[in-house]
Amino acid sequence: MNTSLNVPTQGSIYRVAGASIIGSVIEQYDFLVTGVIAATVWGGIFFKLPALTAVAAAIGVYGLGIMIRPIGAYLFGHLADRYGRRDAMVYSLVLMGVSTLCIGLTPTYDSIGIIAPILLLVFRLLQGISFGAEFGTASTWVIEQAAKSKHRAFWGAWVGFAIPIGLLLGFGSVIFVKSLMTPAEFIAWGWRIFFFVGFLVAIVGIVIRLRTQDSFVFDNFKAKHTVLKMPATQVWRELPLRILRTSLVNAMFGGAFFLAFVFGTGYMKTVGFTGMQAEIIGLIAAASMFVFMIIGAYLADVINRRTILLIAAVVFLVFAIPYFYLINTHSFLLATIAEIIGFGFVFGFGYGAIPAFYTENFPTQYRASGASAAYQISQVYGGGLIPILAGVILQATGVKQAYIYIGIMVMVYAVLAIIAILMTPDTTHIVLEATQEHTARRG
Repeated sequence: MNTSLNVPTQGSIYRVAGASIIGSVIEQYDFLVTGVIAATVWGGIFFKLPALTAVAAAIGVYGLGIMIRPIGAYLFGHLADRYGRRDAMVYSLVLMGVSTLCIGLTPTYDSIGIIAPILLLVFRLLQGISFGAEFGTASTWVIEQAAKSKHRAFWGAWVGFAIPIGLLLGFGSVIFVKSLMTPAEFIAWGWRIFFFVGFLVAIVGIVIRLRTQDSFVFDNFKAKHTVLKMPATQVWRELPLRILRTSLVNAMFGGAFFLAFVFGTGYMKTVGFTGMQAEIIGLIAAASMFVFMIIGAYLADVINRRTILLIAAVVFLVFAIPYFYLINTHSFLLATIAEIIGFGFVFGFGYGAIPAFYTENFPTQYRASGASAAYQISQVYGGGLIPILAGVILQATGVKQAYIYIGIMVMVYAVLAIIAILMTPDTTHIVLEATQEHTARRG
């Protein structure tokens, strides 16, 4: 036990940061790849329904995998706070790998009938539960390991780095695989390749995580305190307002992701950009997001977390509508600038502070549970609800008018995020080992 109480070396922080990022990369890779496949492939092979209804059903299965993530946050947050951050991260990757492989192996409707969409739904829900474990617990693991470092936000941002890395891998792999086969081959079997790759990467991640130690702070906590029996329940009982308040911040980023990366890409095609042009602009934006994330994380340590988050939120609020005006110019350059600002900067710069923001707002005894709950419930009413509302707006107004109303909708999310950030005390200089008492007093 004594070795676990030593202050971690920089090398050990590197190892934990690297291990923490594996599952999050798979998550973001899946977020993009599965979304594309659900919209273009699943409807035709898993659902015996009229074309548009089948696509809607497939996208619904995809969306349910997001909506169920809070259950994963609860289950794996409990494991992380009771038994250890590393063990919870290993278990989540096991579930992620198995469920991802099963999706890739699921027979079509023509092979086994109604059982096919049922299996797809079950495996997608299990995959969603595993993803619910990743961000909050991974952030907790690496931030706690870097507790004595002056660069906690930077180390925490490694979990965030998974977003642009996963998106770049997702975009690149879709373009590459499609270039190797005909559309008929891709629909018949090519799409399954992505899930087999995801399974193999999960195995690598499990091995890496098993060879990594648990967090310095959690080992210290276990040596000095009694571990809670029901940490994931107790954090909701004691800090419900903090969970809800901090969740508003990530809900805004869910709006930014949808506005500029999902709806924005489709909007570009509607106003005249080719699919290849929209994908290239998306790749450029994802690359710029990685750069801005590094800058945001660095400044979050130099200045503070709240300032970085406020800058991102204000830019998003101001730029939500002008973003579409730049795209409407039909200029590739101006559309690229719009995507770099509206997605690359807003999402990347703000996410440089997000892992530290969530982790540092909860005390050690239920830190993984609190951070996971706050982050994942925002995925429901942010990342999950916004596309549903946008779909209603699209049907009512048409694509060329919808952007105004969708822009106003996400601006509301930005305003709520700004209020939440201002109401949350800055945590830049908090001593993580002392947060059990410190955060309890702040409520």
